[in-house]
Amino acid sequence: MTDDADRDADTADADADPDADSDADDRIATEATEGATDPLAWETLDSTTDYDCPGFTVRRDEVRLPDGTETAFHSVENGDSVVILPFTEDGDVVLIEEWRQSVERVNRGLPAGNVEGDEPLAEAARRELAEETGYEAAAVEFLVAHEPSNGLLDATFHYFVAHGCEPTGQQALDDNESIRVTTARFDELRDAALGGGMRDGRSALGVLQYALRTE
Repeated sequence: MTDDADRDADTADADADPDADSDADDRIATEATEGATDPLAWETLDSTTDYDCPGFTVRRDEVRLPDGTETAFHSVENGDSVVILPFTEDGDVVLIEEWRQSVERVNRGLPAGNVEGDEPLAEAARRELAEETGYEAAAVEFLVAHEPSNGLLDATFHYFVAHGCEPTGQQALDDNESIRVTTARFDELRDAALGGGMRDGRSALGVLQYALRTE
């Protein structure tokens, strides 16, 4: 396993690649076009919002199935989010511990948050890292993008690795965020993700993706 502290200090910053975000958008648009012509595709007849709140929207689609059946389908729109795997100069990973009301426990995981409007993904990663942890990164690089549960959610997680993170400011938390900041060694996080000790699937996926790329 390669420790992040030993990685080249000149790791490319995602902000230096102006095509990174547009390439991802082009790939998603191509997949959507190809999917619409597949014989398995459903036809959307109408779409309405059943419920709207800060963070997500519940959408109701009236659809026609490939066999001609017409029915309703509900899904949740959550948009684009960034998830950050932040390393300090010493090779520690900056984590957040946050209360999750849905499961009624404190969750340990990676900093993350929604992209705001047309905000470039790399800028969103830097902003969310600073707001949730008070740490700022010397460089960020794109890792991977995943749709976490596309049978239910219209959402994409864009993963970034942040290097040279230092505590340079104060947290700027939303009103409904209860967060404390901690650190851990990457090997410990990898073992927790592999062994089921990291319950947060979003964070476990990012840790394992990074581990596979640095073995």
